[in-house]
Amino acid sequence: MPCKTQADRWPEADKEEYERIKNQADKVVYTSEEYARDCMFKRNRHLVDYSSVCICYLKKDSGGTAYTVNYAGSRGLEIINIAG
Repeated sequence: MPCKTQADRWPEADKEEYERIKNQADKVVYTSEEYARDCMFKRNRHLVDYSSVCICYLKKDSGGTAYTVNYAGSRGLEIINIAG
């Protein structure tokens, strides 16, 4: 997870769903205590570093998703783009 405060400003129903899903996880890792400019970047790197496959929905060659998919490719992960 990018930070422990990720859902603080979400609507109550979204928070409840977030907690329900999170409670089903075998493990939860936070890359930051609070939101910081780079917490999503750190989260994405962590996901790639501890994965063997990258399943993505990528439709453009720029932005955070593209950066993460390129990073996954550079680490040798199999890339499965469900966007087609």
